Amino acid sequence: MRSISSFLIQWFFCSFAMLGIIATAQDKTAQPPPPPAPLISPEVHADGSVTFRFRAPNVREVKLDLEGAEPAPMQKSDQGVWSVTTSPLAPDYYGYSFVADGVSLIDPENPLLVPNLLTPGSAVHVPGPLSLPWELNNVSHGEIHHHFYKSGVAGDDRDYYVYTPPGYEPTAKKTYPVLYLLHGFSDDASGWTAVGHANVILDNLIAQGKAKPMIVVMPLGYGTMELVRRGWSAWSRTELRDRNFRNFREALLTEVMPRVETEYRITKDRNARAIAGLSMGGSESLLTGLNNLDKFSWIGAFSSGGIPEDFSNDFPSLDAKANEQLHLLWIACGTEDHLITINRNFRAWLKTKGVKATEIETPGMHTWMVWRRDLTEFAELLFR
Repeated sequence: MRSISSFLIQWFFCSFAMLGIIATAQDKTAQPPPPPAPLISPEVHADGSVTFRFRAPNVREVKLDLEGAEPAPMQKSDQGVWSVTTSPLAPDYYGYSFVADGVSLIDPENPLLVPNLLTPGSAVHVPGPLSLPWELNNVSHGEIHHHFYKSGVAGDDRDYYVYTPPGYEPTAKKTYPVLYLLHGFSDDASGWTAVGHANVILDNLIAQGKAKPMIVVMPLGYGTMELVRRGWSAWSRTELRDRNFRNFREALLTEVMPRVETEYRITKDRNARAIAGLSMGGSESLLTGLNNLDKFSWIGAFSSGGIPEDFSNDFPSLDAKANEQLHLLWIACGTEDHLITINRNFRAWLKTKGVKATEIETPGMHTWMVWRRDLTEFAELLFR
């Protein structure tokens, strides 16, 4: 009797174990395959060339859209990984995206992003010597402050950023000159810090004694967000374009400036007030600054665009008397920029009015690589 009981017990446990083995095997069979190993993208090489990789086994074509270069075709491996290696790049930050079957995509392997309201992308840093103004150095750093407010002019909630230089003390009596720094079309208010590295540039210039300590205010650069909602075709709508410029100027003068010049220790004097910007922001700097010379004496325009050719309509009172009020009118553009013609035409028109301007043309396209250098050169001249 005991032997039969022992046999039954052994049979029960063996059967239970076999069921467990079968269940485990079934579970393993049902498990999805492990995800593929992460790709290294972008990979910066010692010579400054960069390899970009993108896993997309089911698409027909992928191109690399790199800032400052023509789109480059990528090659597909047997594992479905697309890749391309650039020629050596000059040290800088470059925006890029992958265009897969006509769709622009960020690099999923890269956490360094380029914020943009229409075409967000990724960024790659090709490092260079610490003498480059946008490279992080072991110097005292300023601070970036992010503010939000309700705009009665634009009828929406919006933001602006403020850079305060190293050593700034909110309770001290010392006041600082101010630069209102404007981004371009499709950027948001973070453009000059997140992409342009303006705070790093100012930190380095101030530490080297090449720029005066200053406060930099970076507002949202739209008078109406309808301009962005309509995309690039918005610029063909004359009424919308003009309303955008008009409302932006009003929002800056009546909302942003009074707020920041109350909240921060800013010198309330036109001789200590500058305005500059890139692309759309360059045009806004010219329209706002040259039509309000009682408020601004330093004006910079980097690759400005959006102003129509009828300059007399937008600057009806501008004449040679402006030279007495302007410490600096600085107009720059890259020679490969599609906006170089209108910038040259505007400078020629200024000459017919007897208005003096510093004319800057450098190699380069409509890119942040040009605008970082513009900011560096312009900031060194301010408030001298």
